[in-house]
Amino acid sequence: MDIFFQVHKDLPREGPGSDGSTRKAFGLLKGLPLNPRILDVGCGPGMQTLELARLSGGQIVAVDTHQPFLDDLACRAQQAGLASHIITVNQSMSALDFPDASFDAIWSEGAIYIMGFETGLRGWKRLLKPGGCLAVSELTWLRPAAPEEITAYWGREYPPMKSLDENLAIIQSAGYRDLGHFVQPPSDWWDAYYLPIEKRVAALRRQYAKDPAAQAQLAEHQREVDMYRKYADWYSYVFYAMQSV
Repeated sequence: MDIFFQVHKDLPREGPGSDGSTRKAFGLLKGLPLNPRILDVGCGPGMQTLELARLSGGQIVAVDTHQPFLDDLACRAQQAGLASHIITVNQSMSALDFPDASFDAIWSEGAIYIMGFETGLRGWKRLLKPGGCLAVSELTWLRPAAPEEITAYWGREYPPMKSLDENLAIIQSAGYRDLGHFVQPPSDWWDAYYLPIEKRVAALRRQYAKDPAAQAQLAEHQREVDMYRKYADWYSYVFYAMQSV
């Protein structure tokens, strides 16, 4: 099995987040109908999908390309009594096969980077009904002139990463109005993401003690955690809520 999926298998989340941040972002959305139809793009194991179903009472179409994530989500939706509210679809976010104006809202936590922030906002807009809402979390620089070590790290790992003001300008130019945004707290990074990853990495290092290639990959996972531990004041995920205009 690929080391990446061994690290990430059965994690609570596939990126920083929490039910509290999902609720806060959902509360920023305006004009949603009763029981809205929501597209959750890059849903991963779907913790936020379950929370969206509880919050909205609507239908959530959860899209991902990793079938084990979708299977796990379907199982947990059944256990939570939410199966009638959640549909899982194995599909690429860059080729979403839904008719125009299919959704009241689009949601994406920690996944739009796969397409790119601006590309995602523009490409998904056609799927929204008139006046529909979109909420995404995106890795964002919080302060200018970051130290060279962290600038170089994210310059390799995510070169398109932008500042808050730059992303707000993209939102406007892509045909949305800003409904509000907030920096996700450190607990969103640690509680259900980095702490479980560190525990998993430590166990896999013991399991693959004699495998240099595996050790190198595990070291990269640990390096990402260490970068946040050292430089959390300089960047974070920011939740952006917007409405199509």
